[in-house]
Amino acid sequence: MIEMAEITMIEAQKRSGRYNIYVDGHYAFPVSESVLVDFRLYKGMEIDKELEEQLTSADDVAKAYNKALDYLSHQLRTEKEVRDKLVDLEIPPETIDQTIQKLREFTLVDDAHYAASYVRTIMNTSDKGPRVIRQHLRQKGVAEQPIDEALKQYPVAEQMSVGTAVAEKLAKRYQHQSTRNQLQKVRQGLMSRGFGGDEINGMLDSLDLTPDEDEQRALLAKQGEKLWHRYRALSHSERQYKTKQALYRKGFKLDEISAWLADLGESAD
Repeated sequence: MIEMAEITMIEAQKRSGRYNIYVDGHYAFPVSESVLVDFRLYKGMEIDKELEEQLTSADDVAKAYNKALDYLSHQLRTEKEVRDKLVDLEIPPETIDQTIQKLREFTLVDDAHYAASYVRTIMNTSDKGPRVIRQHLRQKGVAEQPIDEALKQYPVAEQMSVGTAVAEKLAKRYQHQSTRNQLQKVRQGLMSRGFGGDEINGMLDSLDLTPDEDEQRALLAKQGEKLWHRYRALSHSERQYKTKQALYRKGFKLDEISAWLADLGESAD
């Protein structure tokens, strides 16, 4: 036989939205206002142990739900972020699952919406390419399919526009390096920002990086003289080798380096 009890009083707590439930004249458990309404609790209502457990479980979900709402009030969050936050608050896994389900039902967590919003924001406010965007969304726990859908908002034409502007800035930043190094630095910068190989090639093709021969010779001579001085303690042959090696790493052509070293030897003579 199921043992029944009776709610003898429902008392509002000082904390808004919380109530104390008294059963058979004694305090039994607290509930939130949402649980009070959902279960239609009233004075004189009969409850058993099973219903009491349901009320307690529902109240745990209600409290976790309110904490999730507070976390979501500041900005959009992915489901993983909300779940991780509730874990940090030491909420039991079963309660978290029920809370996430409730948030889904009210579309308060929606990874597809988050991904779409994030892609639009990055497109309009940053110089990042699709690979960096994808990496960020993966870290936030968004699945591949919503990411793919969101990235459709960032077509190749738009990527080319953003990436070409980045390439032009980088080319100007490294204009006083050898043409080969300049090109390499621009390519690395575009890759680190998340643009793909084919798009990067197109961006580089759009740049006018035709080397100024006189400027390149002057640059080689300037850097060569510094290196030649740095290796002054070495033997002549080793000094030449080290200088040539360092200039080659800086992107200068071997034949131009050899010609400069030859001229240097003649001037020394």
